[in-house]
Amino acid sequence: MEISWIQAAILGLFASLASMPGMGGTSIGNYTLGRPLVGGLICGLVLGDMSTGILVGVAMQIVYIALVTPGGTVSADVRAISYIGIPLAMVALKSYGLSADSADGQALATSFGTMVGTLGTVLFYGTATMNLVWQHMGWRSIEKGDFDKLYLVDMVYPWVSHLLFSFLPTMIMVKMGVPMVDLIKNYLPMDGLAMKTLFTVGSILPCVGIAILLKQIVTKALDFIPFFFGFTLAASLGINLVSATIIASMFAYLNYRIKMLQLTKTANATAVIVDDDDEEDI
Repeated sequence: MEISWIQAAILGLFASLASMPGMGGTSIGNYTLGRPLVGGLICGLVLGDMSTGILVGVAMQIVYIALVTPGGTVSADVRAISYIGIPLAMVALKSYGLSADSADGQALATSFGTMVGTLGTVLFYGTATMNLVWQHMGWRSIEKGDFDKLYLVDMVYPWVSHLLFSFLPTMIMVKMGVPMVDLIKNYLPMDGLAMKTLFTVGSILPCVGIAILLKQIVTKALDFIPFFFGFTLAASLGINLVSATIIASMFAYLNYRIKMLQLTKTANATAVIVDDDDEEDI
């Protein structure tokens, strides 16, 4: 699988857009385009193998499903995972002859995502550091009363930061990473200790993502019941993530309707009590 310079440049552009505040805020930028699930679709379209891209993106998304950045603290950069890790993982799968939906294929994909995600934090903090220059220019403009320059500070100058720390690194690493994957393939055969270790670690990583998510949403012991029920249902029926999401959405809707009915009954009971009190006062 060969990645051209044009394909690498397109992926570099999406890596820039994935973290641009101007892209409709973080809702469209970081928290949509930057997610591996969406990045896998885009990488699949750009590289001409949509199914592999989506499967690799799903495998990486599970690991970082609960990733948050409190106060700008970043443990892994999903932008790098989506637009550097996924293309390189796709190349690696093709080189090793692995299927993206196999256990070994998913383990390899998550391992690539983890390695690139940690490296991507350097790019993230590099972008943030250079943006401080534009912020300083913005404060100077405010002090001088030149408010028109704030549009440049907000919408134009940050592109320089992303050109240097998102576009160029992504394009170069994606393009030049292909020979590196071939080199890894030659020096690290499938039956070697290094690759077996990589597959073992990669197969455990999704558990980390699920555990972090549970830590955020589970507040009492009873909250584990829906989780174990869904896990049992998925394991028994052998359904994929899309089917599990649809089933979970139905249960979420039913739970929402039940909660709304309970609130309605409580509101009606309160209204009746208020009316009785008014009649007694009369």
